[in-house]
Amino acid sequence: MSKLVFSLLFFLPAFSAIAQKADTAIADTSDPALHDRLLNTTDDVLEWMSTDTWSFIPVVTYSPETSLGLGVGAIKVFRPKEGASPALRPSSMPITFIYTLKKQAVLEMDLDLWKNDNKDYFNASLELANYPFEFYGIGNDMPADNQEPYSSRYLYVRLNYMRRLLPNVYLGPWLEFRTEDVYEKVPGGLLASGAIPGSDSPQVAGLGLKLNYDSRNDIFQPSKGSFHQVSWITNESFLGSDYSYRRYEVDLRKYFSVWENKVLAVQGYWSFVDGVAPFQQTSLLGGSKRMRGYFEGRYRDQLAMIYQAELRLPIYRSLGMVFFGSTGQVAEKTSQYSVDRFHYGAGFGFRYQLMDEGINIRIDFGFGDQTAFYFGLNEVF
Repeated sequence: MSKLVFSLLFFLPAFSAIAQKADTAIADTSDPALHDRLLNTTDDVLEWMSTDTWSFIPVVTYSPETSLGLGVGAIKVFRPKEGASPALRPSSMPITFIYTLKKQAVLEMDLDLWKNDNKDYFNASLELANYPFEFYGIGNDMPADNQEPYSSRYLYVRLNYMRRLLPNVYLGPWLEFRTEDVYEKVPGGLLASGAIPGSDSPQVAGLGLKLNYDSRNDIFQPSKGSFHQVSWITNESFLGSDYSYRRYEVDLRKYFSVWENKVLAVQGYWSFVDGVAPFQQTSLLGGSKRMRGYFEGRYRDQLAMIYQAELRLPIYRSLGMVFFGSTGQVAEKTSQYSVDRFHYGAGFGFRYQLMDEGINIRIDFGFGDQTAFYFGLNEVF
């Protein structure tokens, strides 16, 4: 792990402990305490890097997937200036560019747009990447030394429109397109043999439906309510896909207020692939969203189930902290699921509120079969 990670591991917990003594420190001196001066400086730097409509932050990331990565992130949070209900949810547009020591270059752009007093929701995502990566094989028991490096370039686009049909219930179509060039493989390896679907520079295109139940009291920092989503998509040749398969996902999230100003968030996630999909589109665990502490795609197969919980607590002013745990497994069919086949991960992290709307800068340390450091915007779930 890089020196940067060790520095953060040392500094942030120490800073948190100091911050908890804020009221006493302020009472004892007319000068700002050390932790206040640090937070004031952070606020001033972020304000200097922002405009009236955009906020900019430097991005420093470390994870098993990327090694050390540097880049820049920008986010715009907005509402219509006139004629909108005060209850209209804020729309957002985050943009991130990262270049890593593994020579990965990734550009991500997203748009979440709420309209018509929250009756209409539109989401669009674009991802461009040149991405050296690792393939561990298919299955729940692949050994750690089984990884096989490869490099690919890909373009990924997703479009989703949803309409509110009942209170908190949304339904709408979504479109997914991904074209990829796997331009570098290990000679004599599994991917070079052509035996693995997706090793032949695949293109997939699908059309599906999403059904949401969304009763969260806040879309960025929910403290109560639920977000449940069921989605289905079919990828077929008449849509431009090289592979014919269907993918089903169930994502259930619940938020509880516990103690004072503390939130417990829980998630259950299930993915099912029916048909022959490229390995990039199979059900998987790992990465910054599902089971931090595991390489993204460390385990992959037709099916996956993941359970996560996270305790979120404020520390001082804009600074917060989280503790999380997760477990999951993958399988070719449901009969292979077993209690003794679960993988486990845990960790902690820090949050810094970037905007009044609740956008957070996120720093997480995950421990699974590897130690990983993650940097991002917004909560994981």
